[in-house]
Amino acid sequence: MNFTERLCQSRIETVALSLREDIGEGDITAQLIPMTKQASGRVITREQATIAGSEWVNEVFRQVDRSVSLEWLVQDGQSVSPGQVLFRMQGTARSLLTAERAALNWLQTLSGVATNCAGYAARVSHTGVRLLDTRKTLPGLRLAQKYAVTCGGCHNHRMGLWDAFLIKENHIAACGSIAAAIAEAHRIAPGKPVEVETENMAELEQALSAGADIIMLDEFSMDDLHAAVALNEGQAKLEASGGIYADTLVPIAETGVDYISIGALTKDVRAVDLSMRLD
Repeated sequence: MNFTERLCQSRIETVALSLREDIGEGDITAQLIPMTKQASGRVITREQATIAGSEWVNEVFRQVDRSVSLEWLVQDGQSVSPGQVLFRMQGTARSLLTAERAALNWLQTLSGVATNCAGYAARVSHTGVRLLDTRKTLPGLRLAQKYAVTCGGCHNHRMGLWDAFLIKENHIAACGSIAAAIAEAHRIAPGKPVEVETENMAELEQALSAGADIIMLDEFSMDDLHAAVALNEGQAKLEASGGIYADTLVPIAETGVDYISIGALTKDVRAVDLSMRLD
């Protein structure tokens, strides 16, 4: 199953879960409104943001009431301004109000990820570095958040534990050495990317000698990052990682590393302020 297929399946399942936890045995407040009463409305943003999550909103309304119609005025990856209308909706008032919270939760959360990523990406746009997310995602929302990362101009690291090797300190200790771990990875799954985490220049040299595809430079000093790039000479892709935030991002990007992985792209997220208004 490819990423697009996994994403579609995950979206259907997680939206259903979000509706079950919100609606439960039924929306008793919506029952105050006549069943046939029609309404229209719009969702606006109260702040500057980068949008992500339109298909999750569509799926919420699809599962609540397929007769609701939505008209999107923006698209994922687009920057929007305070007060801007994101989409309009029309359908029974009950359905619009029942779906409101789940739809906004998805849109505000994923747009929060995209907005966060857009800010990081803008800071290093003058370099050739690619900013990568990590597996530090909200439980159950891995694929949704990783999709939002791409809407914000950043890139995905591995999706999970199945699609690439990432050999860390404990793996190395269990295997006996960096070289032994890399050799075993190549034997188990030829063709799968093999990345090794290193903590100093000596380990970097071992990883290069053993033929690692990607080498993570974990909490290297600025001097060591420069030295690592010079030593590597393009043999492997280099990924800076560990304790990287907005204030340290640019100097690290300017060392010439290929990638920077940042857990904060997905774990330190503030939802975008949105509002739904019925006409």
